[in-house]
Amino acid sequence: MKNGMAECAVCHSRLVSPTVKTISRAYDRHRSKISSKQRALNVLLVVGDCMLVGLQPVLVFMSKVDGKFKFSPVSVNFLTEATKVVFAIIMLLIQARHQKVGEKPLLSISTFVQAARNNVLLAVPALLYAINNYLKFIMQLYFNPATVKMLSNLKVLVIAMLLKLIMKRRFSVIQWEALALLLIGISINQLRSLPEGATSLALPVTTIAYIYTLVFVTVPSMASVFNEYALKSQYDTSIYLQNLFLYGYGAIFNFLAILGIAVFKGPGSLDIFQGHSKATMLLIVNNAAQGILSSFFFKYADTILKKYSSTVATIFTGIASALLFGHRLTANFLLGISVVFISMHQFFSPLAKVKDDQQNGSLELIDARENHRSKDSSFVNIAAGANEEASHRVGPDERQPLLPR
Repeated sequence: MKNGMAECAVCHSRLVSPTVKTISRAYDRHRSKISSKQRALNVLLVVGDCMLVGLQPVLVFMSKVDGKFKFSPVSVNFLTEATKVVFAIIMLLIQARHQKVGEKPLLSISTFVQAARNNVLLAVPALLYAINNYLKFIMQLYFNPATVKMLSNLKVLVIAMLLKLIMKRRFSVIQWEALALLLIGISINQLRSLPEGATSLALPVTTIAYIYTLVFVTVPSMASVFNEYALKSQYDTSIYLQNLFLYGYGAIFNFLAILGIAVFKGPGSLDIFQGHSKATMLLIVNNAAQGILSSFFFKYADTILKKYSSTVATIFTGIASALLFGHRLTANFLLGISVVFISMHQFFSPLAKVKDDQQNGSLELIDARENHRSKDSSFVNIAAGANEEASHRVGPDERQPLLPR
């Protein structure tokens, strides 16, 4: 990128740098042309996400002893990131063995270094996720699992606002109404699980709980938006290689947190396995699987679908907590879930789709040597942020899809 121009690495032609608004238009056109295979993938992602996300608060609750954690939550987060790093390495080795002749080797030093430079932005969501993973444990000290799941659904509204303000993503009036219904459905479920009369840090527990809720909703929302952009901006990079960087950054941040805790609490806190049980081991596996699945959401689907699928997990969480811990499913909870489902159906209804502009326009393509416009086949480059039609001639082996088909 130089002087507002992006140069093609194949034909060395230059392309006028598009705006954030053009990125949004590209995504809208891509989303309206989702194939049956992509729909099947979305269904599998949603089903898997419902099971994993719904089970996560239950496992956290099971990990508590006398209402407290006997282990360091940061150690769980570190072991989770380490597990995901191991998984990414194994999948990279498998993917490398099945590469076709002539393809750029995945395990070469040059490929790794170049991918590391191109995906350095993944450090931002990794840091935000490290903070959010710690907050998940803190929230469990103030709310029961079903309420935590309902509160986390607020992320959908925050994410939509961030996508609108930062990435210029477009939503129809019906979709904004659906998000309003979602907020109403969450509000119906009253925060009745908050302990009364207790204090923390010299503040009423209600005040500190609401502060944690605000951070708990905002931080992961920002992480999701950054993660989706970072993964899709380097779409031709293997998702397992991108995950290796993302989880590697996460492991580093959590390890630094462990060292920081050791400074204040002594060397004994360096024992990352202290206080762990079978429940915490299951929690680590669940969190790792949930993180891996989320990366497929962000790269091959989108953040809104990921967060909406998490709302469905609320039912599983509520039923599981009722069966395992005797938590009562109130009428407020059941009514809130019903409104959430209506919101979800309305948001993804064909009637709610954003109408494309009558005139999309086109990006101006300037040849570096002949200074004239090319009129070859058009393509969408989400990696460069282009969403309006542009074209240039490349060889058949060099043409790579930049959005899932």
